[in-house]
Amino acid sequence: MVNWNNLDTLASYQELLKAERVDLKAVMSGENGAERVKRYSVPMAEGMVYNYAAKAVDDAVLEKLGKLAEEAQLAEKFEELYNGAVINTGEKRLVLHHLTRGQLGKTVEADGVDKRAFYVAQQQKIAEFAGKVHAGKITNAAGERFTTVVQIGIGGSDLGPRAIYLALENWARKHDTLKMEAKFISNVDPDDAAAVLNSIDVAHSIFVLVSKSGTTLETLTNESFVKDALKNAGLDASRHMVAVTSETSPLAKSADYLEAFFMDDYIGGRYSSSSAVGGAVLSLAFGPEVFAQFLEGAAEEDKLAMNKDMLQNPAMLDALIGVYERNVLDYPSTAVLPYSQALSRFPAHLQQLDMESNGKSVNRFGERVGYQTGPVIFGEPGTNGQHSFYQLLHQGTAIVPLQFIGYRNSQLDTDVVIQGSTSQQKLCANVAAQIVAFACGKEDENRNKYFEGGRPSSIIIGDQVNPKSVGALLSHFENKVMFQGFVWNVNSFDQEGVQLGKILAKRVLAHETDGALKEYSDLLNI
Repeated sequence: MVNWNNLDTLASYQELLKAERVDLKAVMSGENGAERVKRYSVPMAEGMVYNYAAKAVDDAVLEKLGKLAEEAQLAEKFEELYNGAVINTGEKRLVLHHLTRGQLGKTVEADGVDKRAFYVAQQQKIAEFAGKVHAGKITNAAGERFTTVVQIGIGGSDLGPRAIYLALENWARKHDTLKMEAKFISNVDPDDAAAVLNSIDVAHSIFVLVSKSGTTLETLTNESFVKDALKNAGLDASRHMVAVTSETSPLAKSADYLEAFFMDDYIGGRYSSSSAVGGAVLSLAFGPEVFAQFLEGAAEEDKLAMNKDMLQNPAMLDALIGVYERNVLDYPSTAVLPYSQALSRFPAHLQQLDMESNGKSVNRFGERVGYQTGPVIFGEPGTNGQHSFYQLLHQGTAIVPLQFIGYRNSQLDTDVVIQGSTSQQKLCANVAAQIVAFACGKEDENRNKYFEGGRPSSIIIGDQVNPKSVGALLSHFENKVMFQGFVWNVNSFDQEGVQLGKILAKRVLAHETDGALKEYSDLLNI
């Protein structure tokens, strides 16, 4: 039987609070530092590894984290989730994003259908549609092929698919699988839509409108912006638009769209990249075969998350070390630092994934929790970040745990040798150096040049950014966030915190304001 208990009621957590702290600087600088790097490493899917040698943990702390994993029943709760339990208690819904890439357990039925079969059918429908677009069987009114796909969505309908597209765009060019260039419109700021529309040939563009409910204000506003642009160009908007929505939304059977692909209430926006939300735009951009490879990588990483042994389960281990840093070491934030320009928007996606999921102050039963939950997530690609905020990370008063991501090889295999090394070697040299610099610091009599060290980090290392490895990386972080939510006993699958501002904005637009809200509205000339 699965029990849902607050973190501070667990005996293993009380043991963890009493555990002797690890002197990270000493263990990484000492004679066993090299051995530690070799030993504290866990295989991931697609040849990647999660290395946590530069985290402030040792075997004693890891043993207590293992006990916490068992007492919190993390493996059992994941099993409940993928077998179709109502894990999203706030909205009384199942949580099924794992089913979009594979069947981990029992057949899950909801709404009278096999949900895995439903998701596969949507993928096949998207693949067939994309194939017809690429073959010139679906064209604009003049019989000309579409060359650009534009996703219109916000939040999870934008951040994940955009991050994945950017991650794979150059890989696709190299492997001759870039079928269509993709653009994204998300912000209700008219300058966003205008900038995208000014950068494309609308006559040869197909637009993917993503809204589960069919009522999302920002998305429908941007749709109208796009339709107006198409009309002004003398084009029939219905020949240029497809919808990704629920089967019950007003968009589902509208004549305004060439086709509609379906999602459901069991997949939250920030977990929807492997559903039709990501599937439509990515299949049109790269071809359905590439999207299938992405799903395959995610499915393989999902299987590793089923392992009950924390030390063989990279997502669970990463999650528990994060809990230790948040709730025992009291570190309030985490920096995600991909040493790959291809992953330039991946930290932005993880901001939503993590902070929207676990930025909660009440437990699954609506009761206030007495401990910290999700950290603040931020990040930029290296080496750009090194010339930006690393100053604070190295010598600031706050310690920020770091999550590096690095690859042995570049995507394009285009490089130069300068001063005896390639650009990729310089990139990798920088990430290796940063890990050691943060952990070990530097002694100096000049306090301005003194580095305290003891600043923890982990790194995920892969061979190359490609469809399978990106899928595996996405799965790792989705499962990490899930496991942390289980430990904190919060509902990681709703997002009530985004609603209040939307409600007040509607009041402003209806001119139903008073007090401070009216004054701010007047200042902005609304």
